[in-house]
Amino acid sequence: MNLTIALEKHRGLTASQAKEKLRTEGYNNLPSSKPKNFFSIALGVVKEPMFILLVACGTLYLVLGDLREGLMLLGFVFVIMGIEFFQEKKTEKALDALKGYGKSQGTGNQGWGRNENCRY
Repeated sequence: MNLTIALEKHRGLTASQAKEKLRTEGYNNLPSSKPKNFFSIALGVVKEPMFILLVACGTLYLVLGDLREGLMLLGFVFVIMGIEFFQEKKTEKALDALKGYGKSQGTGNQGWGRNENCRY
């Protein structure tokens, strides 16, 4: 069995195509966002429906007189809230680190066989 694969040489974009893409689509940058502060992250966690439900259940336990169960449930809810806050801050730092990789300078062959430094 003889398999032959025809490979077509890819030349990439011409200079005019690259300029047109740059004009229509812009630079290859990640969208920027404002860093979240402590209160915006906490508000985002508190607004979650499951968190509201668990706090309501813990409060109901306290109102009905089961102090031990209510405090234990609320304690675990606030521990989970702390973990989620920590994870959110970690995620934000990771995304900030990735933004540096998104802004790249590359060498490209643009149409006429010459290599140029291009900002993609």
